[in-house]
Amino acid sequence: MNLNRAMIIGNATRDPELRTTPNGHPVASFAIATNRRWNDNGETREEVQYHEIVAWGKLAEIVHQIIKKGGKVYAEGRLQTRSWEGQDGAKRERTEIIAENIIALSGRSSGSNDYQAPSEPQTKVDKSEKKPTKTQAKETPVEDEINLDDIPF
Repeated sequence: MNLNRAMIIGNATRDPELRTTPNGHPVASFAIATNRRWNDNGETREEVQYHEIVAWGKLAEIVHQIIKKGGKVYAEGRLQTRSWEGQDGAKRERTEIIAENIIALSGRSSGSNDYQAPSEPQTKVDKSEKKPTKTQAKETPVEDEINLDDIPF
């Protein structure tokens, strides 16, 4: 069994950059800084790590709208290292978190336009009940939701 999972909470170091691949797929990238503090012989030390985050598809579009530089962010995904040759001929390597879930933990600086994820319906589920009929489903208000099947990874 294998597991490739990264979960971090930190501050966005820049606004996400949204691009489109030649095939038309949206991709957003930004970095999150995480801090580690410890005590070394009575002296408080601090270390900062920078993590590159890449989001694809619908998640990329949402990230571009809700994540702002300096904001507190939770990111979860898989680690991926990619290699390329730089213009100077040197081999370069970067390890990124390919995001599967991103949550803005602090509101946007624009105030009243803060993004709020759609809330789950507050209904109790009785496993003995049958699925709702089509007419029952139509009576339930429809909210904008992110369908995980729409995310291409």
